[in-house]
Amino acid sequence: MPVSMVRTDLKMADGRTIFYYDNSPVTRQANDNRPAEDRPGVGELRLDLLTNEWVSMAAHRQTRAFLPPKELCPLCPTKPGLDSEIADSNYQVVVFENRSPSLAKPKTGWKLPANNGIETEIVEAAGHCEVICFTDHHEGSFGALPESQIKLVMDAWIDRTKEISKLDYVEHIFPFENRGEEVGVTLNHPHGQIYAYSFLPPRVEKMLAAATAYRAMHGKPLLSDLIAREIKDQVRIVCENSEWIAYVPFASRYPFEIHVAPKKFVPDLAELSEAQAAAFPAIAKESLQRLDGVFGIDMAYIASWHQAPVRKGREVLGLHWQITSIRRQPGKLKYLAGSESAMGAFIMDMKPEQSAAQLREVKL
Repeated sequence: MPVSMVRTDLKMADGRTIFYYDNSPVTRQANDNRPAEDRPGVGELRLDLLTNEWVSMAAHRQTRAFLPPKELCPLCPTKPGLDSEIADSNYQVVVFENRSPSLAKPKTGWKLPANNGIETEIVEAAGHCEVICFTDHHEGSFGALPESQIKLVMDAWIDRTKEISKLDYVEHIFPFENRGEEVGVTLNHPHGQIYAYSFLPPRVEKMLAAATAYRAMHGKPLLSDLIAREIKDQVRIVCENSEWIAYVPFASRYPFEIHVAPKKFVPDLAELSEAQAAAFPAIAKESLQRLDGVFGIDMAYIASWHQAPVRKGREVLGLHWQITSIRRQPGKLKYLAGSESAMGAFIMDMKPEQSAAQLREVKL
């Protein structure tokens, strides 16, 4: 845990733990005075035999909060008239287990079943889901935070990755942020989530296979060579600093897509050096400000941390942050229609060099 960060662990009314992250020592002892509630049951994992992909059935999530008004936001601090998820009257960054998780702690002895055709066993949807609140201010966005606050979020991501990796039923950890109702946001407070899967998600399996094959053929990590190509070509770079590079990928899938990667290969957030973690806020802030500046509006996006699985592929699959936006013009979205949704085959209407140029031209 970074020396400058202070973590306080407290219990919530229903037994969940809430983690307060602060930049300096502070007393956190607020009680969650809401009535105790039973936690929802664990959902099911079912194997889709057409694709050999695991699907989580989480029917209990139908009742979760959906775009409540500001005065009823469950991610704001508690105040008179509002007993929120966060019992204290203020906070810097907080993390807590999702109230309606897609994946949850299974019974002792759980294991992912082998593929046995139509006889494949249905098992508990094992895993872990957390919410991370970037700030106690309801308005704003991740990219608008001060760099010191972004660094505290990074410290929390690192800490949670280290701790969740210890769970014996977790195979992959995925921190992400959805911003904007166009991409399915149900709470407008600046926040993200952390999903920890008990299996390797399909995209991770595909990326791991590609990275493994590349390492076997060329003797070095694929991501390192992709970054070297961007530095050589220059035309797709959005911005960079001593430790990180932000670029539009060579074969981008979305109208505006930015990948932010450490220049020195690391497998996951937990392995970032102090220098790398300290340099992240500046490039994160600039990348998101440039994204918002393209059309002069708040751009809806999904920001996803891609990293190596907990127990395999750590020498081949490298950490990077993918920001994807479906907005192609101020009043137009790129819909993932027939080819993209049904076939997974993306078709782009503009070259990545074009969108990179638009992002670079934004006046900050």
